[in-house]
Amino acid sequence: MNLQRIWTRGAIYLVLVAFALYYAMPIYVLIITGLKPFKDVSMMQMWELPKGIYFDSFTTAWGLVSPNFRTSVMITIPAALISSMIGSVNGYIFAKWRFKGADTLFILFLVGMFLPYQGVLIPLVLTLQKIGLYGTLTGLILVHCIFGIPITALLFRSYYSGIPNELMDAGKIDGCGFFGLYRYILLPISMPAFAVVLLWQFTTIWNDYLIGLVVLSNPVQAPVMVAVKNTAGSFSVDWNVQMAAALIAAAPTVIVYLALGKLFMRGLLAGSLKG
Repeated sequence: MNLQRIWTRGAIYLVLVAFALYYAMPIYVLIITGLKPFKDVSMMQMWELPKGIYFDSFTTAWGLVSPNFRTSVMITIPAALISSMIGSVNGYIFAKWRFKGADTLFILFLVGMFLPYQGVLIPLVLTLQKIGLYGTLTGLILVHCIFGIPITALLFRSYYSGIPNELMDAGKIDGCGFFGLYRYILLPISMPAFAVVLLWQFTTIWNDYLIGLVVLSNPVQAPVMVAVKNTAGSFSVDWNVQMAAALIAAAPTVIVYLALGKLFMRGLLAGSLKG
């Protein structure tokens, strides 16, 4: 019996390692290509390790994308924080303040998750032009906050639904109103949910290409993902430079998940429990 369990567990680990290696292959190619000089980059030598360690590609790539990298930081951090706070309040309302038509309104909120960005680009641009925010960082932050409302409300509603109503009733007895219940009861115990939502929003906003390209038409002011695409020339592509730029652009999200991955999983599990 023990031998059978060992073989079963070994087979499971073998399959998991195989999947991990399969999904790590693009990262491997990115790293070794970024460390090669341009003359060593070819399809025939794609899997070969570099003959030496060359950081010229990363230096060149950073010079091309550094202004846009700073732009992405200026967009992502406030947009993630503001959208998380808006989602927290919405989740609180839908989970703990029942009113007529609440379920229907919540479904309408969720419809926004399934609307393709391409279908709203024209009205989006016209609206931003009308209010004078087209081509500005403030306008792009506002767009990301609005687009993040459905998913953030869903995640917070799921989390707040697991908080006992008796806790809310005790707060009402102590004199807390709408904002008092949120400020003194829900908000202090919402850190696991905020970890999930902030990580989700940070990744989504940082990796955005289409909305940043449309709203910030100036290439110098565009987010970093647009700059990575622009590292490709019209007639030739320095693949080592483009791979290095892609690694630089991906580094913040990778670092954030490695640092806060356990907190992210803890928040997901906390939101899945009821009562």
